[in-house]
Amino acid sequence: MVRSLIDAMEAHEVSRWLAATPEVRREQVCNPPDEGWRTWVLLGGRGSGKTFAGGYWINQWARGGPCNLALVGPAFHDVREVMIEGPSGLRALAGPDNRPRWEASRRRLVWPTGAAAYAFSAEDPDSLRGPQFHAAWADEFCAWREPEKVLSNLRFGLRLGDDPKLAITTTPRPIAALRRLLAETGVVTSRLSTRDNEANLAPGFLGHLRALYAGTRLEAQEMEGLIVEADGALFRARDLAQARGSRPVRLEKIVVAVDPPVTAHGDACGIVVCGRRDGRAYVLGDGSVRGMSPAGWAAQVVETAAQYGADLVLAEANQGGEMVRTLLAQAGCPVAIKLVHAGRSKKARAEPVAALYEQGRVVHCGAFAALEEELMALGSEALGHSPDRADALVWAVTHLLLAGRSMPRLRSL
Repeated sequence: MVRSLIDAMEAHEVSRWLAATPEVRREQVCNPPDEGWRTWVLLGGRGSGKTFAGGYWINQWARGGPCNLALVGPAFHDVREVMIEGPSGLRALAGPDNRPRWEASRRRLVWPTGAAAYAFSAEDPDSLRGPQFHAAWADEFCAWREPEKVLSNLRFGLRLGDDPKLAITTTPRPIAALRRLLAETGVVTSRLSTRDNEANLAPGFLGHLRALYAGTRLEAQEMEGLIVEADGALFRARDLAQARGSRPVRLEKIVVAVDPPVTAHGDACGIVVCGRRDGRAYVLGDGSVRGMSPAGWAAQVVETAAQYGADLVLAEANQGGEMVRTLLAQAGCPVAIKLVHAGRSKKARAEPVAALYEQGRVVHCGAFAALEEELMALGSEALGHSPDRADALVWAVTHLLLAGRSMPRLRSL
């Protein structure tokens, strides 16, 4: 679970921090889980507090004693002015008892504890060849010109200590490099939206931007911290923003749709819960999991079906066939299991569902950021991994609203 930064602070640090920002919300800034990760990606809108999170995290490393740290920004100027000297930068957050000094000739920040953070520009990926570090903070990954080249060089340098870590803070953009990064093993993700930090922004700032950009790609990307649709995508940020709503008291039918993974350590197992009422589909939950054995994801499906009182489990059987049914039955599935087979491409199956979103006939009863990002990548080449959550949703909505309807076919002349 993600926990608040304030929970990790010492008592005197909490008092000083709250005195400086009296209206800050506890959930505005968060730490990654305690263990089981190598890279922490914090996706946030502008003014959401992601720079604060990165700065605080590096300062905590520096408090632990001598260590080598790396700071990487889009350009050297960004490292100096934002990550080090900015209002949420390292020097501002360090406190008078542990304030670091800047050594311009060596482009490094040195703390009284002996910790040192070296500044690097993403414009010069080869500058990261040779140095080695205990931890690194990389800012605005999506603004780098060669993000994957810089990232690989940085990771080769993370080889000091028992458990080197990397934190990446960025406003997301629909680039393949980010999508591939989020799909990697050992990567954990946190999300911040600008509205979470509204109390610390100029009066009227958020309201003015909402009036200008509500329901647009800019709002989703720059304020909600979502990876928006790429060129050729079927699902639009505007339609997903308008799809937010409440769950009805009663539903006619509830299904759990499952897109099983090919391997235990590859793609995720998409597990999405949807219900139907009065000709609309309601997305109730996303229980998708990654890196589980077949028995593990089958147990997750069964638990999800029981949690939501599902009437049916709908499972794609292209990869596993009857084995999928057997796994779910062995896990104690409490409801009927229906296997579905994909005879068309993911894009072709998703097109009718995207049309339902445009018509306002699909409602999201909660915040499903990872699911919405996959939907906005369907139909493009930008996803970088299998859209397991999105595919499960497409199966569920198709079953609830489109099953039995004949689909028009196009014939080339």
